[in-house]
Amino acid sequence: MKVLMINGSPHIHGNTYIALREMEKVFAEEGIETEILHIGNQNIRGCIACGKCMETGACVFDDAVNKAAAKFEECDGLVVGSPVYYAGANATLTAFLTRLFYSTHFDKTMKVGAAVVAARRGGLSATFDELNKFFTISGMPVASGQYWNSIHGRAQGEAEQDEEGLQTMRTLARNMAFLIKSIQLGKDAYGLPEKEAMKRTNFIR
Repeated sequence: MKVLMINGSPHIHGNTYIALREMEKVFAEEGIETEILHIGNQNIRGCIACGKCMETGACVFDDAVNKAAAKFEECDGLVVGSPVYYAGANATLTAFLTRLFYSTHFDKTMKVGAAVVAARRGGLSATFDELNKFFTISGMPVASGQYWNSIHGRAQGEAEQDEEGLQTMRTLARNMAFLIKSIQLGKDAYGLPEKEAMKRTNFIR
């Protein structure tokens, strides 16, 4: 079993990374393989709604998004971490996620998702909610912890002092590991939930 972890901070070893690393330790104890992709320091543009991915199955911009697509398809869980910018996620990360989720056409049902956010003080819950929407539109169960999945720190490394935040990350990782393992047992015994053909309606009709 494998969890793909996305670091949306431009600081590779900043406070967002500290949160992800704390989770990574627990995943290792649980026998779950992890890989961290550092996205926040890359040049990633947003979706231009060209529709080419519908024809080719890949984004027209051949960058970190297409490189991550196969890793996303193979993983059992996805953790997305971001610093808070004006009560929202890093724009580079949201550009990456928008194109990654839209351009990949494989079934994401029952891959477990978790969002992790880091900030000096405020805007955490708004950013947390923003990131969770990528999971909930895709049929992905959302893992929770003992609190909203957040950690505090301003200067690089300060999150190490947030004992409750670090504990929240460990609890989240344990819960996520349990979900992944339980879902695998369920798939083996019962398969995936039946899917109906998608019905799409516009608000004007």
